[in-house]
Amino acid sequence: TKPNILVELLTFWKNWHFRRQIDLTAKMKFCLRWKSTGASVTARRQDEEIDAARMAVQFELEDLGMRPDPEPLLTEMIHEAAYRENTVGLHRFCPTENIAKMDREVLHSYLRNYYTPDRMVLAGVGVEHEHLVECARKYLLGTQPAWGCEKAVDVDRSVAQYTGGVVKLERDMSNVSLGPAPFPELTHIMIGLESCSFLEDDFIPFAVLNMMMGGGGSFSAGGPGKGMFTRLYLHVLNRHHWMYNATSYHHSYEDTGLLCVHASADPRQVREMVEIITKEFILTAGTVDVVELERAKTQLMSMLMMNLESRPVIFEDVGRQVLATRSRKLPHELCALIRSVKPEDIRRVASQMLRRKPAVAALGDLSNLPAYEHIQAALASGDGRLPRTYRLFR
Repeated sequence: TKPNILVELLTFWKNWHFRRQIDLTAKMKFCLRWKSTGASVTARRQDEEIDAARMAVQFELEDLGMRPDPEPLLTEMIHEAAYRENTVGLHRFCPTENIAKMDREVLHSYLRNYYTPDRMVLAGVGVEHEHLVECARKYLLGTQPAWGCEKAVDVDRSVAQYTGGVVKLERDMSNVSLGPAPFPELTHIMIGLESCSFLEDDFIPFAVLNMMMGGGGSFSAGGPGKGMFTRLYLHVLNRHHWMYNATSYHHSYEDTGLLCVHASADPRQVREMVEIITKEFILTAGTVDVVELERAKTQLMSMLMMNLESRPVIFEDVGRQVLATRSRKLPHELCALIRSVKPEDIRRVASQMLRRKPAVAALGDLSNLPAYEHIQAALASGDGRLPRTYRLFR
């Protein structure tokens, strides 16, 4: 069958995929022949290319620490807190001290272990299936990659273990503006809870819940599909003018998932901001209005169909789904699953999520950050309030 052939054939990698849109037969043959030779690792002047790649990585790491938008860094931190020292909790960004250690042997070792046929899929859009199979057999089967044909070793097949916890990074955020206009000093908090993997039936209800939470920046321009009627806009940004951001994110993997909310505000109001977010988490397990649920489902289906209007996105969707699930759900199947989500499904997955320990990532001036135990207690309570603290001296 077509799905089986796609699984058996080679060339859609888990972590690095070849995004060349195939329009003509000649281009397709060139692409397949190019990938089968390992040209990206056997090109001339390898030392210069590796040095250039090291400089690019160094620049990206420096840029990561200077940019006003901390979302990539917070995403790294929340995963580190949620999955302490295992699987998706390990560093995604290269530590500075490891940059110089990357050489040809390290790259070949990685390719030899992870670029194996059982981890690859050949995906094609706008090409006849039989012709794609013919070209794949001709240019991919029986070829020897530059990194050799030795058997893979040291492949990490660990299953993600959710631990919960907190990761804090004290940093001066008072001077992050890239231009002459001043940028307000903000403290950024991200609170997450374990959801589910994309292989589970609850993946769709969690996706709808994430869309229902929504959110964004307080200065985002409105417009069709912007999500101005999501909970984090209506309950948080519209009511608390001092909050600069409140956005929901859902990260889903083969064996786990993480639903989190990123919020930012002035350092003096961090405690109040955290309590507002914990209250919103508690409300997810409460009453679900039918109108807001239908709006969230419609918005999710709209985004799905709009994205699939682009051929490169379809190409990536085919490859990712087949690689992850060994099959592909068509858009109308996904829309049917989204339409079938009921209010009780949202309450059920939210209640299940709230029973887990939270993961917390904090960046900036953290002098007013509540203790992790207090955040955990607030999420375990019925109202989301932080335990009261009393000080004899201020």
